[in-house]
Amino acid sequence: MSELLEDAELSDALKKCPEWDYEKKSISRTVEFEEFMDAIDFINDLAEIAEEAQHHPEITIKHTKVLLRLTTHDAGGLTDLDIELAQRVDNLVD
Repeated sequence: MSELLEDAELSDALKKCPEWDYEKKSISRTVEFEEFMDAIDFINDLAEIAEEAQHHPEITIKHTKVLLRLTTHDAGGLTDLDIELAQRVDNLVD
């Protein structure tokens, strides 16, 4: 199990993920696409990354908008796993 990020570590880690919003014990990002199927393709690509990392985001799809939320439930907050997956998501989006 990954260790919770301490306050200083968390502050530095969040700088690596400027597109993500910090909320209590999680980070979230909304990605918008032109078409519904673009959003579905993104989710399919994300699923492969999440499986490889063995860390899975909470995903909400609303037509062309995809809301992602990351936290490490076992640790009770944010860990390196969340930051690493957020960066991989950012690379996928860009």
